[in-house]
Amino acid sequence: MPPTGSLIPADAPFSAEQEAWLAGFIAGVAAAGRREGGAGDAPAVTIDVLFGTQTGNSEFVAGELVAGARARGLGGRATALDDITPEQLAAMSHVLVVTSTYGEGELPDNAGLFWEALQAETAPRLEGLRYAVLGLGDRGYDDFCQAAKLIDTRLEQLGAGRLHERVDCDVDFEDPAAEWTTAVLERLVAETGATSAATAPAGDSPAAPRTRSPWNKRTPYRSRLAVNRLLSSPRSAKEIRHYEFDLGDSGITYEAGDALAVVPLNEDGLVGALLEHLGASGDEEAAALLRAEREIRTPSKELIAELVERAPSSELAAVVAHGDRSDLDSWLWGRDVLDLLRDAGPAAAPTLPELLPLLRPLQARQYSISSSPLAHPDRIHLTVASVRYGSGKRAYEGVASTYLADRVGEDAAVGVFVQPNASFGVPVDDDAPMVMIGPGTGVAPFRGFLHERAARGATGRNWLFFGDRHRESDFVYEDELTRLRKDGVLTELDLAFSRDQTEKVYVQTRMRERSRELYGWLEEGAHVYVCGDASRMAKDVEAALLGVIAEQRGRGDDDAAEYLADLRRAKRYVRDVY
Repeated sequence: MPPTGSLIPADAPFSAEQEAWLAGFIAGVAAAGRREGGAGDAPAVTIDVLFGTQTGNSEFVAGELVAGARARGLGGRATALDDITPEQLAAMSHVLVVTSTYGEGELPDNAGLFWEALQAETAPRLEGLRYAVLGLGDRGYDDFCQAAKLIDTRLEQLGAGRLHERVDCDVDFEDPAAEWTTAVLERLVAETGATSAATAPAGDSPAAPRTRSPWNKRTPYRSRLAVNRLLSSPRSAKEIRHYEFDLGDSGITYEAGDALAVVPLNEDGLVGALLEHLGASGDEEAAALLRAEREIRTPSKELIAELVERAPSSELAAVVAHGDRSDLDSWLWGRDVLDLLRDAGPAAAPTLPELLPLLRPLQARQYSISSSPLAHPDRIHLTVASVRYGSGKRAYEGVASTYLADRVGEDAAVGVFVQPNASFGVPVDDDAPMVMIGPGTGVAPFRGFLHERAARGATGRNWLFFGDRHRESDFVYEDELTRLRKDGVLTELDLAFSRDQTEKVYVQTRMRERSRELYGWLEEGAHVYVCGDASRMAKDVEAALLGVIAEQRGRGDDDAAEYLADLRRAKRYVRDVY
């Protein structure tokens, strides 16, 4: 029974006896509710799904995990890793981490800050946490799923209990990810006693995810290639083309900032040369397999290991024996499967049946979309540099870029599907300033951004840093950008053509020259976007940005780094790099 006596004013403190009774009453009500098991009950436990993503795949898997958790009577919420502090992590009970790996074993852009904090000596102990990690990656890289491995190990070091063993998924991640998801969720159900679907607490639901398209790498849409136009001058050292894909009745939707994956075919000449070397010329079944299903341009690690074992005196074996990864990368650059077979020699070369298991599946190539659905709802545009190199002895071609340029006839169909990129898009606030840094084909998404803002009537200022080698031959979309500048959509346009003068000038040069104005835009809430080469350009641009901040604030490098970290947390500094 509750303590007897007169009515207690709402703001009066409870006595110890009253508090004890109230605590017991609440616990009893909660227990009764759990026994009833109604669909509107609070979940038995809330599962925090934390994702690190560069292209959107990990975020999609995280959404599937949340949906699966809720269907089993568990609460669920998905959050980007960078949105979580170690202190918040320590307060969680069950965490599932899904992360891809970017670059040379690095965390994705929306997970780097989380990893820095987790590594710190001040990171809290996590004995009260149960966790599991799923990695998405590509076995073609030495640091396969390294980000997932790092997080898995660090959580264990901090005392967290592993709920389920980590699984590292290759590029075809869907089936192993689904198996891991089912196994982890069923274990959570067993541990927590969840019995039925539960309603998530108010404020616990993430924003509604975009609908997953029925078109994917297994079932690509056969889109008509409506436009194939050369953008760069014939005098340019580069060949940059503009493509337009007709969406027809596909129902495909996209957003500015998304990528389009193109399903290519290998070039017939290379397929034929490879079959001839293997003594299998005229094998039509093998030709069809190599043309459409196997990667024959980039040698796999498995093939390299096999050839080293078969031909220990080959040039490849000598390079591998040095144990220097950079030397091996340099030696492999530009070489394809046929080159490695020739280097091994005829006595060591595998037969066709032996070779096929050593070749990776032919993957779709992703390109940043260079259009806006508001301006072009029925088509998707791409801006692609055709990869061609080599001497007269051997000419080499990029798999997808020259497939589009040379081997897809007028109005022919190409297999495509959209790869959403939720973290790379125009600001939701149409008044927010926007700074875009994209040399070469890195300008692609920013063409779409500018068309998007023009169609929306956005009032926010837009600043583009663009460059290439020569203005006369490499200024792609010059007419469009000039018109957008004249119309007031493009507020500032800074150009950097590196070889038009004795001293080379790059986009980061122009950033430093406009240091005061650029910092002013940041202080006024500008969103900064970078697109292009990850290995050099993106790093140089970030160094320049840090230099601008440090110079203008006058508080040192650590302060500049924290300022940029705040931009990342606010989703105001994002990159689409490759």
